[in-house]
Amino acid sequence: MPGIKDKVVIVTGASSGIGEATARILAAHGARVVLGARRTERLEVLAGLIRTAGGIAEYQALDVTKRSQLEDIVALAKSRFGRVDVIVNNAGVMPLSTLDRLKVDEWERMVDVNIKGVLYGIAAALPVMQAQGSGQIINVASVGGHRVVPSAAVYCATKFAVRAISDGLRQEVDNIRVTVISPGVTESELADSITDPAAKLGMETYRKIFITAEAVARTILFAIEQPADVDLSEIVVRPTASAA
Repeated sequence: MPGIKDKVVIVTGASSGIGEATARILAAHGARVVLGARRTERLEVLAGLIRTAGGIAEYQALDVTKRSQLEDIVALAKSRFGRVDVIVNNAGVMPLSTLDRLKVDEWERMVDVNIKGVLYGIAAALPVMQAQGSGQIINVASVGGHRVVPSAAVYCATKFAVRAISDGLRQEVDNIRVTVISPGVTESELADSITDPAAKLGMETYRKIFITAEAVARTILFAIEQPADVDLSEIVVRPTASAA
């Protein structure tokens, strides 16, 4: 199935930011999108906008820390459209703080969402893709998966893990495309989860130069549009003026 038209694409974390922009752009190019997030009221509005514009969208409540809910959204896509061509494991959190702040609950939240959420998405989608003989798993990492900075040790560790998991999967399967998207500073709600005042202030300065969520979404579209025998293993997309 070349290109994007009629591909069935699951997007996690679709209620805002990169996930929302990805859903809009993919649907506008003819994909059949299945949206998942915890804020279903936002998903309902987004699905309605996509349908009004002539696109096809379904949605379902999704907490990526619950493996059964990822299995459920894959089942929804398969029952509604008969297949799953792409899953975009996009949901993530970023409550930054230096390690001496001992915000262990926030560390665990990042591990649960950013690592286990990706693994659960893979576990739910991979058997379906292997059975149909094709598919693409797109995992959203970060430039933080390439470079560690103060206050971001745990967050960066989770994104390094996403890259490692993705590359391992890529080497293990020969009929499934595996792509990592590593955005730089992007306009989103991701920084809203920061509770540490010093880290929050630092992030406000860091995020003065950013790209839009739509820029990342276009990158995801580009990765999906490639011919079936072409796997863009990783794309780093960042603001032109950013040094990070």
